[in-house]
Amino acid sequence: MLRSRFHFVVLLVASLVLACAPSGKTQTMPDTATADTVMKDGPGRKRIALTYDDAPRGDGAIFSGPARTQALLNAWDAADTGPVAIFVTTQGLDRHEGRARTQAYAAAGHLIANHSHSHPWASRTDTDAYIADIDRAETNLDGFANRRNWFRFPFLDEGGRGEAGLALAKRDALRGALKARGLISGYVTVDTYDWHMERLWQQAVRDGRSVDRAALSRIYSDMVVEAANHYDAMSIAVLGRRPAQVLLLHENDLAAAFTVDMVAALRADGWTIIDPDTAFADPIADHLPDTRFSGMGRIAAIARDAGLSGAETFDHWSASEAGIESRMDVAGVFSD
Repeated sequence: MLRSRFHFVVLLVASLVLACAPSGKTQTMPDTATADTVMKDGPGRKRIALTYDDAPRGDGAIFSGPARTQALLNAWDAADTGPVAIFVTTQGLDRHEGRARTQAYAAAGHLIANHSHSHPWASRTDTDAYIADIDRAETNLDGFANRRNWFRFPFLDEGGRGEAGLALAKRDALRGALKARGLISGYVTVDTYDWHMERLWQQAVRDGRSVDRAALSRIYSDMVVEAANHYDAMSIAVLGRRPAQVLLLHENDLAAAFTVDMVAALRADGWTIIDPDTAFADPIADHLPDTRFSGMGRIAAIARDAGLSGAETFDHWSASEAGIESRMDVAGVFSD
């Protein structure tokens, strides 16, 4: 499936190039062998950084907040991930031992960044109020070790939703506010709906259903690996190379339980885990898309700018509630 999707995207981009090419010079469409060569030799190694949103989260049905933090620290150590990025929603610092937990992440060498104070939708919030929320979070994070000047938009909403003119003005105002504060967008390139898989697991436990944890771990790992490969193919199609990918996950019970298996699956598929500093030094950090479409991350936005569209390019089960539910149903993860 991935192979056919990749070839489709390569052919589509080639057709866009042909349409813009000057006359008088013959252009040829890439064939299967060309696509295979690009995948094998041209774009570089598969590299990915691990980043986690919404820390420090409260108690779940499987882990309390403090127990989750310890489980994550143990998992990252056991998986030898090196530093990961923790995007902090600072309203959680004063709940569930949140400040001590965030300090524990930093003390272990992980990187601390801004994910707002109250986790608002940019497109639904007054611009000045949204900027004030960013500033409040910056103040709340003052003094933590391993701080980074990254701000990740909650919901990946950069303010571009809604009426075109007003949305663009808001998006650009927020970009200007980040620049004025010396912050860069903590963008994402590989998106997953791990939050939906987490929600299903939490509900099953609350309902007293049996959980096949081995099956759940396999699906969690498959979701991450297949999402990474989906955006990898998209990256090659629109950039001609593999950027350092930035994986969006959440500080949740799934991560606490299954990170070791997930990292092993990535490595088995040829991915190298890199530190977020390396990832955010990639040139796409300076590539601010023109499109107002940001909800699937930066690579998808760049693809939209390149004129790509349609389900074959963008849709993937890892970012589909129905797709995740189908995988879990087929695997029999939950039973009564």
